[in-house]
Amino acid sequence: MSGSPPAASGTLPHAAAPPGRALPRPGSLDLYLLRVPDVRGTALDTAVLDPTERQRAAELAHADDRIRFTAAHLALRRLLGAYLGTSPQDIRYGRESCPCCGGPHGRPTVLGATRELHFSLSHRGDLVLMGTAVAPIGVDVDLIADPGSAAELAAMLHPAEQAEIEALPPLRRPRALARLWTRKEAYLKGLGTGLGRDPAADYVGSGGPDGPRPPTGWSLLDVPVDRGYAAAVAVHGALTTSLPRVNRL
Repeated sequence: MSGSPPAASGTLPHAAAPPGRALPRPGSLDLYLLRVPDVRGTALDTAVLDPTERQRAAELAHADDRIRFTAAHLALRRLLGAYLGTSPQDIRYGRESCPCCGGPHGRPTVLGATRELHFSLSHRGDLVLMGTAVAPIGVDVDLIADPGSAAELAAMLHPAEQAEIEALPPLRRPRALARLWTRKEAYLKGLGTGLGRDPAADYVGSGGPDGPRPPTGWSLLDVPVDRGYAAAVAVHGALTTSLPRVNRL
């Protein structure tokens, strides 16, 4: 996959990054991973965020959650600014129409963008995952759930996915479920529906030795991340590689 060299560990993408960062080539995507502990204790410039983002951060009850949210959204703005040659604080977000209901809560977009760029953001625990492509894309990262929570999530899956989970020894089920669930959320984000679409409607299980089986017209990959987490990316169209490169921020 195409990708610019990662920034030094422990930093956010710099606001003054050269404008016009090369877009991912058709058939490829760029992935970026930020570890929140690497930026905890550094100054996070909330003035870069828009009023809605600042309000959402302020409404979070725990300081660690506010740091995670702020770090994730600062990183996304600075990354998009580098691609689009725009100051991070000048990024203005919009939404495409939802494929389920037509409402204004589909895939996120950058209003007035001068280049065709699709992006997705996910953060969970101490990890932030971002993906960019020139086609619709969705990413998801999640913690591996405890056995009780994993059983509840499994009940929401496609019947064939549930059968795959039930066929595993109990100790392997939480990790397998996390991999299935992140594939599911990545695809639904790329589709633009989120969980407004029934999670049981689409099969994203392993499907054999070649890895996850994507819905028609999509590519789906598991993303290697830290122990205790699972992550996945879905992109519309065919990919020219099956090994995701993760740029660490």
